[in-house]
Amino acid sequence: MHFGGDDVPEIYTLSENSKVVFIPCPYGNTTSYQSGTDKGPDAILDAANHMELFDEELKKEIFVHGVFTQAPMAVSDLSPEQMFQEVYENIKNVLAKDKFPILLGGEHSVSPGVVKAVSEKYNNVSVLHLDAHYDLRNEYEGSKHSHACAARRFLEYAPVVEVGVRSLCKDEYDFIKTKPDGLYIKDVYDILKDKKWREDVVANLSDNVYISLDLDVFDPSIMPSTGTPEPGGLTWDQIRSLIKIVSEKKNIVGFDVVELMPIDDLKAPDFMTAKLIYRIMGYVFG
Repeated sequence: MHFGGDDVPEIYTLSENSKVVFIPCPYGNTTSYQSGTDKGPDAILDAANHMELFDEELKKEIFVHGVFTQAPMAVSDLSPEQMFQEVYENIKNVLAKDKFPILLGGEHSVSPGVVKAVSEKYNNVSVLHLDAHYDLRNEYEGSKHSHACAARRFLEYAPVVEVGVRSLCKDEYDFIKTKPDGLYIKDVYDILKDKKWREDVVANLSDNVYISLDLDVFDPSIMPSTGTPEPGGLTWDQIRSLIKIVSEKKNIVGFDVVELMPIDDLKAPDFMTAKLIYRIMGYVFG
């Protein structure tokens, strides 16, 4: 199965013709509430098979830049540490071919391996981390590669700008109070009172930007299909418009979309995720 489905002419799905490489990573071994994020990549690809390939905002077909889709990574039996290494090596190989990586999660623990590889490929790179949760624990349930530690691991490789966050533990709060180098936060309360929050986010990003998007950044009224939905989230247009501005001002070098937990007989969140990925592609290559 490839992103965009059967309506994409085969020539645009071949590796040698594609600027973009989709990497499905169906990993869910450190989930701590609801399980099912390992089914997220398949749900995204299935939804993309039913999506109109002419983008109504950008007035073009985005797939013409090439949409090669790897076979799903065989990570389900791996420890978080082993999975991290597998993702890192995979993305390193993709970047060595000067391809644009889009990783489909899976839980958020899949993302740090990408960030490590990207930080080695590009100078002056930062991470735009869109999430309901701060993910700044140093360790959770015995692992430093838990989904709850994703942003803490990001900081080991690049500065991080967190947007939309609204849920954290006391240890994370205490860590933030130490004012760690490279961490900038624009939480939902900042967004509510600052009309220029997007410009502020962009100003704190470096020239090259990697985006890690946890779908629970959205309000659960439009994105209920996540393992840990949090009230008070952002809207489609808030996220879309932010990423559009980032694409205009910065060089986006890759992104991941994680934490889709498909719900039987509820396809709208799956479809929204596929459409968001396609739209971000359009912003990057438009």
